[in-house]
Amino acid sequence: MVFYNLRMALKSLKRNPVLTGLMIGGIGLGIGVSTTFVTGFYIFSMDPIPEKSDVLFYVEIDNWDPNRPWDDDDPSAAPTQVTYRDMVGLMKSEIPSFQGGSFKASLFIHPDPEIARPYKALTRMCFADFFRLFEPPFAFGSGWDQNADEGLEQVVVLDHETNQKLFGGENSVGRTVRIEEREFEVVGVLKPWRPFPKYYDPHNGSFEKPEQIYMPFEFFQAMGFRTSGNTSNWSSFDWDDDEQYLASEAIWIQFWVQLDSKDQKEAYLSFLNSYTDGQRQLGRMQRPNNNKLFSVMEWLDDREAVPEEATSLMIISLLFLIVCALNLIGILLGKFLARAPEVSVRRALGASRLSVFFQHIVECETVGIIGGFLGIGLAVVGLQIVNSLFPGETFEFALDTNMLMAAILLSLVAGLIAGLYPAWRICSIPPASYLKEQ
Repeated sequence: MVFYNLRMALKSLKRNPVLTGLMIGGIGLGIGVSTTFVTGFYIFSMDPIPEKSDVLFYVEIDNWDPNRPWDDDDPSAAPTQVTYRDMVGLMKSEIPSFQGGSFKASLFIHPDPEIARPYKALTRMCFADFFRLFEPPFAFGSGWDQNADEGLEQVVVLDHETNQKLFGGENSVGRTVRIEEREFEVVGVLKPWRPFPKYYDPHNGSFEKPEQIYMPFEFFQAMGFRTSGNTSNWSSFDWDDDEQYLASEAIWIQFWVQLDSKDQKEAYLSFLNSYTDGQRQLGRMQRPNNNKLFSVMEWLDDREAVPEEATSLMIISLLFLIVCALNLIGILLGKFLARAPEVSVRRALGASRLSVFFQHIVECETVGIIGGFLGIGLAVVGLQIVNSLFPGETFEFALDTNMLMAAILLSLVAGLIAGLYPAWRICSIPPASYLKEQ
């Protein structure tokens, strides 16, 4: 019966190719626009590290002002970064498989004068475990080990673009780079790496590019610089005094841990509670315990990483598709009512209302499916235009299997919206009035 109705639908559509083209074009335009922006939202909200996002946790502890919460609109929220002294205390735990704090700085690179003039490069100050936590891909070499952290060895990891600029893309492991006033040995070079979004530090923009240089954390003291990222503080101290700064309640470090089992997570939460209880006895952290472990996707949701524009455009595009479908109701209604005498004869010969309704719904869905394939083609073009707005990026807006299935589903929904009332209307007309005219 389905194949019979499909054959009848195709014959009906061939009778008036102009009208059929108009309907298919309307659905195709709606599917093209909606699929483009739904895909954009889908890409923005994807899991950036699916292979281990459920074992990576962002750590929050509440060291804020005892007289007011971190967020007046959400008293349950905790500060989104940690202090230096708290990072040092948290690093003493042996529970996580890997752990470490990090922050963003801006430092001068001094290339060979024949290559380029000195320039500022974003630098990630981090520990050896950074590369084990987030597993950026290496083209040459690797990250440093914990001995380099403890011994403050002058080592550095370069990103792909910096290695291209300084060494022409060659294996630069073992060569040196002058950063500020020091010479650092290159121990690793990353392949092109663009976590999307930048989940390990979204504070200055969820889709900011990763840093160009990666350097052992404690060099910020030895070289006398500070974070170029966000800093928040509630207590007074002398900002020019480095000792006071490091002992202050200023928060500026992002802290991540890897907990590979439920038992590890529970044990680490207990450790956090014990740590904050101990700090409370020392006169700090006078607020109630508010320790949190966010998985990667929970952290991105908490930070509202998906741009509001992406959400708004997706909603608008879906509404546009609905409008396109609704605009076809009048065309389909007129088309179906024109064959009322034919339908009346079928009804008189024993065809049920349900079979008539189903036949016309199949015709509407056929329009929807054909329009959907047209829309998928338009979406491919639309996504290529979007990609052209981000030249040189390693990520790409493209249709995958999920989005193709979503486009087909939207096509079926659009066909149903457009055809539901016209199909019901034609099958509910009493056949007697038309049979008398015959």
